[in-house]
Amino acid sequence: MKGTFAQLRSYERSVQLLMVNQFTINLGFYMLMPYLAAHLSGTLGLAGWLVGFVLGVRNFSQQGMFLVGGTLADRFGYKPLIVAGCVLRTLGFATLALVDSLPALVAASAATGFAGALFNPAVRAYLAADAGERRVEAFALFNVFYQAGILLGPLVGMVLTGVDFRVTCLVSAVIFALLSIVQIRALPARRADDAGKQQGGKRESVLSEWRSVVANPPFLLFSVAMIGSYVLSFQVYLSLPLEVRRLGGDGEAGTAAVALLFAVSGLSTILLQTRVTACCKARMAPGRALTWGLALMGLAFLPLLAATALPVPEAGIGRWLLAAVPPALAALLLALGTMVAYPFEMDTIVRLSGDRLVATHYGLYNTICGVGITLGNLLTGAALDAARAAGMSALPWLVLLALGLACASALFGLHRTGRLAAPATPEPQPVTV
Repeated sequence: MKGTFAQLRSYERSVQLLMVNQFTINLGFYMLMPYLAAHLSGTLGLAGWLVGFVLGVRNFSQQGMFLVGGTLADRFGYKPLIVAGCVLRTLGFATLALVDSLPALVAASAATGFAGALFNPAVRAYLAADAGERRVEAFALFNVFYQAGILLGPLVGMVLTGVDFRVTCLVSAVIFALLSIVQIRALPARRADDAGKQQGGKRESVLSEWRSVVANPPFLLFSVAMIGSYVLSFQVYLSLPLEVRRLGGDGEAGTAAVALLFAVSGLSTILLQTRVTACCKARMAPGRALTWGLALMGLAFLPLLAATALPVPEAGIGRWLLAAVPPALAALLLALGTMVAYPFEMDTIVRLSGDRLVATHYGLYNTICGVGITLGNLLTGAALDAARAAGMSALPWLVLLALGLACASALFGLHRTGRLAAPATPEPQPVTV
């Protein structure tokens, strides 16, 4: 960890603050969100479909509005959007603590989602701009702080929710309020130099900007190819815990196995991310790193596939090991694959944008991947149900393995054909007098 903090100090103040901000954002978010469904269904007594609706509104208002958030960041600067997102999340979480009517809950949920759509593209574009030539290393370090917040947040939330979920909401709101104040006072103003400008100095229309982003085939192909990485990494929250519970049960043993799953995923990233990135950058081109990262994420499901060939013990330590070890190995390999790919993924988006409308590109990228995650999770859930009904326990893991290898092949093809390289900058034409 000393090396991590030494690396952090080597960046300028704005980059350091963005790292700490992202840790705090994830801390405040994940100390609340894992327990929101239980609060809505238990304390407030909402029906299951209403709980799903409230949570779905939050997800849609974030994933569906990323493009808007990125466009606003390119037009008005990165800092205002980061601050606005934190202020809006403060209001949303405070509202969740103080209301119990369905319309107010829906509005608060939508506010918390839209807040993420405002600051996520802005943070990444700001970091890419100020890290300069050290973008890849900066995004690797960013992922360390990102994962640390995800790891610590639920632990803090568990303690606070043990008192009252409303206390968790209010503490999270206070965290975002303090974060807003810190950013207003300490985060330097930053915007893209070419935001919304044409050659004549006039501002382009939003539709014109969106058309220019959509008319970027390499970027769109890359975005679609990377959907698989998000579907696969999300299995740490979907299929892997379900598999642990299927074999380990819902008691303390099953809970311990699920906790091991998340600990392996988060701690491995915190401890290894910067080393993995340094190793990959020294040995391979970005396109090859992305290919290997996706391939490794697909191969992460081999331990689970192998486990389906083993007899399931009736009970005891053998059954717990079968429930805990293969999913933990899968979580570790998924984390390693993400460590390999993520910094180069973020850097590739900047390169494919040609350093123009970077936040807008991040926004559209997040929207495309968000839609892909939703569809991928629906298909994964269907595969899990079909596998149980048909007694084919290997089916989901074969599907996920194939998805990882297919996306890796697509990325390798993009790399080999030069589509992951930065677009050529047109040479200035000589002026005729």
